[in-house]
Amino acid sequence: MTSQVVPTQVVPTPPDPFDPEVIQVDVGHQLYRVHVNEFLANEFNPGKGSSTRFAFFGRGPVPILYGTDTEQAAICETILHEVPMAGGAVRPRDYETRVSNRIVVERPLKLASFLGTGLRRLRVEAAELTTTTAEHYGDTVRWAEAAHAAGFDGVVYMSKRCNSDRAYALFGDRVATDDLRIDSHYHRAFAELDDLAWLCDFCVPFGVDVLIL
Repeated sequence: MTSQVVPTQVVPTPPDPFDPEVIQVDVGHQLYRVHVNEFLANEFNPGKGSSTRFAFFGRGPVPILYGTDTEQAAICETILHEVPMAGGAVRPRDYETRVSNRIVVERPLKLASFLGTGLRRLRVEAAELTTTTAEHYGDTVRWAEAAHAAGFDGVVYMSKRCNSDRAYALFGDRVATDDLRIDSHYHRAFAELDDLAWLCDFCVPFGVDVLIL
C-alpha cells in the first residue's frame, strides 16, 4: 500500500499578531504606472479583471493600485509580465490599450514591508510570498489582507520581474485619489507611433519582439 503524499504549503499563513516592519513613503515620492487607458493614473482598480498577487480581498472588494519606483519595472510588471526571461514577443493586445504615467505622493503613506529585513521579521522568504507563481495568488493575497487589517495604507516589495526595483500595492479605502497627483510632465500611450517606437527600442536588449500586427 503506497502512502499518500501531502503537498507542502508554498505560502505560509500570515503571523498573528501581524507586526511587519514599516516603510514610510514620503510626500513627493514618484511612482510609475502602466495601466489600461480606461483608468486614470491615480484611479484604483475596484475589482475588475483577474486576481493578482495582492488583490482582490475583502467585501466590495478593497480597490487596489499598483505602482513601481521606475519606468522599467512598470513595463516589466505589465507588458512584459508573461514574456519568458529567455525572450519572446508581445502582441498588440499586450500594449495597445496601455498607457504609462507617473504619480506623485501627496501625503505620507505607511506601508508594510515585504522586502529585505521586513521579510525576515515576518519569518517568510521572498519565494514564499513575492516571487511565487500566479497559482498561489489565492494565498499571497492573504498577506495584503493582513496588512490592511493591521491599518496599513498598502504594502511594498521587490518587483519579481525587475528585482532591482520596488513595487507597491496601495489600498483604495485607505489612500484617496487626491493623495496621488498625476504628473503632467510624463505620459506614454503605446498605441501612438512615437511611444510604440520607444517600447520597441526598450525591448531589444531583452530579446523581445514588439509585434505590430
